[in-house]
Amino acid sequence: MNKQLEESLILLAIEEDLGSGDYTSQSCILSDSTGTAKLNIKENGILAGIRVSKNVFSIIDPNLEIQSRLSDGEKVNVGDIAFVVSGNSRKILQAERLVLNFMQRMSGIATETSKYVNQLEGTKAKVLDTRKTSPGIRHFEKEAVRIGGGMNHRMGLYDMIMIKDNHIDFSGGIELAIDRVHKFLNEKKINIPIEIEARNIYDVEKIIRHGGVDRIMLDNFNLEQTRNAVNRINSQFETESSGGITLSNIRDYALCGVDFISVGALTHQIHSLDMSLKVVL
Repeated sequence: MNKQLEESLILLAIEEDLGSGDYTSQSCILSDSTGTAKLNIKENGILAGIRVSKNVFSIIDPNLEIQSRLSDGEKVNVGDIAFVVSGNSRKILQAERLVLNFMQRMSGIATETSKYVNQLEGTKAKVLDTRKTSPGIRHFEKEAVRIGGGMNHRMGLYDMIMIKDNHIDFSGGIELAIDRVHKFLNEKKINIPIEIEARNIYDVEKIIRHGGVDRIMLDNFNLEQTRNAVNRINSQFETESSGGITLSNIRDYALCGVDFISVGALTHQIHSLDMSLKVVL
């Protein structure tokens, strides 16, 4: 995680929420009032966002004291207390919703990711996220995937070449697209991995013959087509299944022998984990 980027994102979230001031707290709570609140877990799952929440509290008020009782990546159950925060009452309330927003969504992503990871137990396949993330908070969502046991595919358009169907069609074909990528990377002296999407077994054959990539994505291949492609590739390139992958079929795809399985649902179809921040009286 880029610390400077994270701080800027948190500051933006604070500005968005706080605006010109928390007038409710300012009007009914004395400025020197202090108190304690605890984060209650109201749903079973995998906890994520403790580290980020500490940063939120620290940026809003460095004098707030946070006592963690649980850590990122731990299994949590209804009734657990994740942390206790003490200090200025107004500042705690300013941070409340931001902390909950981060922790509920990140915990939901970590919980969902862990379900997919469990389905892959005993296979060589690794589950990957995608770029289907909420604008502005990708770094937090991808951290949650890692906490849940998954792997990040790529952070953005800059750290991996991903030649998809539209790139191939705009370029005029698989071979031209690959050749132009290598020319560009050589000229710019950029060293990043190259992945290319195959839409059918004929694309796979073309890619094998031409070479010049690190990974082949088998896009929307059914199980029989995936097994055929994996056998044909024969470990010459990394393989990745993508498209139409669900919790109920991910293990079947893993058993076809692919190295990676990318699942957009890890970050864009998420049920946030239920939790609440309540004052300790």
